[in-house]
Amino acid sequence: MVSTRDSGKDQLRARELGVSPGGDIMIHGIKNGFAWVGGFHAAIDWTEGCIAVTNSEMDEIWQFVEVGTPIQINP
Repeated sequence: MVSTRDSGKDQLRARELGVSPGGDIMIHGIKNGFAWVGGFHAAIDWTEGCIAVTNSEMDEIWQFVEVGTPIQINP
């Protein structure tokens, strides 16, 4: 998993909107035992803010992205 913590800016914006800033935002593969779903996982929003990729895509990310690399997620 690749994780990022909320920045102070995110927390301020959430406070202004009266909502929770949430917790860790992760990039992750498919839950164990559900790899058969493959790319169909993108058809519904099931991650509660995370970015889900197929397990093979996650393997590729691990291969090319060093642990601790900052990742910016834009809407």
